[in-house]
Amino acid sequence: MSSSKQATELVDKYGRRVDYIRLSVTDRCDFRCVYCMTEDMTFLPRDQILSLEELYRVAKVFTELGVRKIRLTGGEPMVRTNVMSLIEKLGALPGLEELLLTTNGAQLVKFAGPLKAAGVNRINISIDSLDAERFKRISRVGKLDNVLAGIDAAKAAGFDRIRLNSVVMKGYNEDEVIDLTDYAVERDIDIAFIEEMPLGEASDHDREDTTCSNAWVRETISQKYQLVDSAEKTAGPSRYVKVSGKKSRIGFISPVTHNFCEDCNRVRVTVEGRLLLCLGNEHSVDLRAILRNPNGDDVLLKQALIDSMEIKPERHFFYDKDHAQPIRLMNMTGG
Repeated sequence: MSSSKQATELVDKYGRRVDYIRLSVTDRCDFRCVYCMTEDMTFLPRDQILSLEELYRVAKVFTELGVRKIRLTGGEPMVRTNVMSLIEKLGALPGLEELLLTTNGAQLVKFAGPLKAAGVNRINISIDSLDAERFKRISRVGKLDNVLAGIDAAKAAGFDRIRLNSVVMKGYNEDEVIDLTDYAVERDIDIAFIEEMPLGEASDHDREDTTCSNAWVRETISQKYQLVDSAEKTAGPSRYVKVSGKKSRIGFISPVTHNFCEDCNRVRVTVEGRLLLCLGNEHSVDLRAILRNPNGDDVLLKQALIDSMEIKPERHFFYDKDHAQPIRLMNMTGG
């Protein structure tokens, strides 16, 4: 690989080009979902998290290296104070083709319109149950009505696409797969079913006991809907099928039962400035140290990103007893 090529794009040693980053803007959230957090969370002190200016600087340098898609994640992005000022600046970045957001939806009645105006193209909204009491059990503190109103607000705002994200767990919501699909199909929006990821230790269940395979989820949906395989892909790991006669697509994100690493094009930046080269491994680079070094200019930051490609691993090893499993929780990882 020539140095001139290295200087203009991010390519790892397996030939995969990174053009997509997931940028966490906070580790905090107004929910405490059982698969993402423990009930009694301790969050990072303010001085350990990247400022909005530092987050923008990281995003800008990534786009200068060929990144075309940025997804804002958390925790819950919309609880970060003054986050809209960052989003507006990101929406104006030269070369950025898509600005995406993953949210729990609770703040969308207020923010859906401003997010669309700031340049957010697509939005993912997490919803794991359509039953208010069950929703509260899974989220611990969330109110279903707020999320449903947020989904309606997102529809009204006119995003290019809206996708619901549902983590299916045995003993929690596996009997709602059809109901959740109905809800999406009736509104002409997409839905993705996600296998629970073994990140950190959940406080109230053993993940190996609750994980539902997406093969089972698809079979369940196919009992009502005719599903048509599609070659369509997005920037992320979803594998989509079309619903015959409908506008909605159904995605399956299967990190446990299907290793989708061969075409991985993404990295994550945590809110404390840790560049994670893989969701399921601890390979990382400390960007905060460069950002806060008086001599750490954008040239050094850019070189650190280029050099990081050498430690991007080939794949993850979820539930493989021969490999160490990540100990960080999902809110620390960034969606």
